[in-house]
Amino acid sequence: MKKTIRDYDLNNKKVIIRCDFNVPIKDGKIIDDNRIVQSLTTIKYALDNGAKLILMSHLGRIKEEADKEKNSLKLVAVRLSELLNKEVKFCPVTRGKELESMVNSLESGDVMLMENTRYEDVPGKKESGNDPELGAYWASLGDLFINDAFGTAHRAHASNVGIASHLPSGLGFLVEKEVNALSVLVNPEHPFVVVLGGSKVSDKIGVIENLVKKADKILIGGGMAFTFEKAKGIDIGKSILDEESIDFCKRIMSENPDKIVLPVDTVVAKEYSNDVPFKEVLVENISSDEMGLDIGSKTVELFSSILDTAKIVFWNGPLGVYEFSNYAKGTERVLNKLVNINATTILGGGDIVAAASNLGYKDKVSHASTGGGVTLEFMEGKELPGVVSISE
Repeated sequence: MKKTIRDYDLNNKKVIIRCDFNVPIKDGKIIDDNRIVQSLTTIKYALDNGAKLILMSHLGRIKEEADKEKNSLKLVAVRLSELLNKEVKFCPVTRGKELESMVNSLESGDVMLMENTRYEDVPGKKESGNDPELGAYWASLGDLFINDAFGTAHRAHASNVGIASHLPSGLGFLVEKEVNALSVLVNPEHPFVVVLGGSKVSDKIGVIENLVKKADKILIGGGMAFTFEKAKGIDIGKSILDEESIDFCKRIMSENPDKIVLPVDTVVAKEYSNDVPFKEVLVENISSDEMGLDIGSKTVELFSSILDTAKIVFWNGPLGVYEFSNYAKGTERVLNKLVNINATTILGGGDIVAAASNLGYKDKVSHASTGGGVTLEFMEGKELPGVVSISE
């Protein structure tokens, strides 16, 4: 069992919490503060228990000096101050006397947010390369390390694995909740049904390889379904195709003929647009000048009948182009079925959680993961360095 923040006396301790404040920013404004909100439970617990808080996070990708200004965490400090209803001190540097002075002046109940950890990626990728000197330096600022950034748990960075290797450490409430929720998928109750959408098969090969051994059925929709249909010899018109994955699709279907379930009909249009005529056709009737953009009503019925039998459902990726209202209906109808079955239902991060949130279903499932890539790596059976590195 990994230690958690509950296992430590935080009073008057300098506690470093690695958060995931990688929020979308447009025109100088945070357009979705969900990741900040998700971190509040751990932050408030630490403050209520007398900690001196040093918060760290990355934001965006820093490949050159010019990337720094648009990826500053200063806006996050302002929003976090509003959410906590107290001052969050902001340190504009990631090392040196100014940072050390701010840390040393913290009193019990104070909160400080350090500038974007990935500023250390220019030059030399010290953060994302888990530079040992940097990890040791950041660890020297605190007495205790808490990892509450699930979105980077699949990466070994200086700000998670690096710090954890030098300090007593534990999981924050967000990471603990994610790990507990996803752990039911390691040895799932049966029938176990997987729903996979999204555009490319190549992004999900590892997941399919791992889950096909455990799942009773894998329902495939979204753009990736057309690569499977093509592998069956069906003409998919102008639909999205992941050419290099055709051989994989042929093999996985031939080895698991009763497990892989594909759409039987689709909603087609002649352009990738919400403003052109569209219609439902059987998949074998897609014309050469049409592209499939959503699953059809017969497929919704087929998928729904299988979900009715499930004890556990894991779903990653939307079943159509949910950003367009005309092609969100398949995803919406299957989500509606999902929240009305007697099963443990888990949404696997990224676009399907965004779709569920937009359509009003996110809070009706058993668990909606905050991780995208990290959830997929977990489902591939890989270890998560950001969790493995935490004290037992």
